[in-house]
Amino acid sequence: MPLIVNLRFIAQEPLALRGELPPADFDFGLKDEMVRVNSPITYDLAAEMLDDAILVQGSLRAPLECECVRCLKRFSRVLELAITLHLPLKGEEAVPLDNDNVDLTPFLREDMLLEFPQHPLCKPECGGLKKKAIKSGEKSEPKPDLWAELNKLKLK
Repeated sequence: MPLIVNLRFIAQEPLALRGELPPADFDFGLKDEMVRVNSPITYDLAAEMLDDAILVQGSLRAPLECECVRCLKRFSRVLELAITLHLPLKGEEAVPLDNDNVDLTPFLREDMLLEFPQHPLCKPECGGLKKKAIKSGEKSEPKPDLWAELNKLKLK
């Protein structure tokens, strides 16, 4: 169920919103397999009416399940956001209304997506995948020197 605010309620006094929503309500549509949201997202927000806008302030907390881009190790990270939304009710950028109700979910979703890690690392000094050690009895083939082949060309 999306996070919906009724304008009539917040016109009288600010409204405190606390709870949690399943990740499916945010419809993240992540194609990146390195970051996933599988646990509920908790919110602690306050919504109030300004002259021709809604002001939403508070915090969001989303547990992320990530995979390190260097070593492919799975790890967890908690995304904590301080939220401040100014949602105009008139003009070109007016938020869509449905019977005096405003769905805050898409706006919160955008703020969260902007804070997702683009290249998640299990730790900053992660060395990546370890190379397999060559057994002492095995000989490795020498790699061909590609620059030597280019040096043979006579370019003028």
